[in-house]
Amino acid sequence: MADADLEPEPLDPEQIVSGAPVVTGKVLWESPDGKQIRGIWQITPGVVTDTEANELFVVVSGRATIEVEGGSVLEVGPGDACILREGDRTRWTVHETLRKAYHISL
Repeated sequence: MADADLEPEPLDPEQIVSGAPVVTGKVLWESPDGKQIRGIWQITPGVVTDTEANELFVVVSGRATIEVEGGSVLEVGPGDACILREGDRTRWTVHETLRKAYHISL
């Protein structure tokens, strides 16, 4: 996973708060009905906003602070597992290029 070849996943410019973060990723598995997705996602340093899906992820490398609107602030680094809920509005401050393995339920 740490050396998987990832493909560009351009951010909507409206999501970028500061810096020039670059996102890449790769879907490794998708259920036949398309409602379960597993893959790898990476973002370089910067600050971005997002609206989340139901997701469980584990940080492979890097560090970030994830602020959930109206909720908690998560400091994540290698080995940390997190759950985000569908509709959560988040602000990601990426301190070191972050790579995560994820499972999304749609």
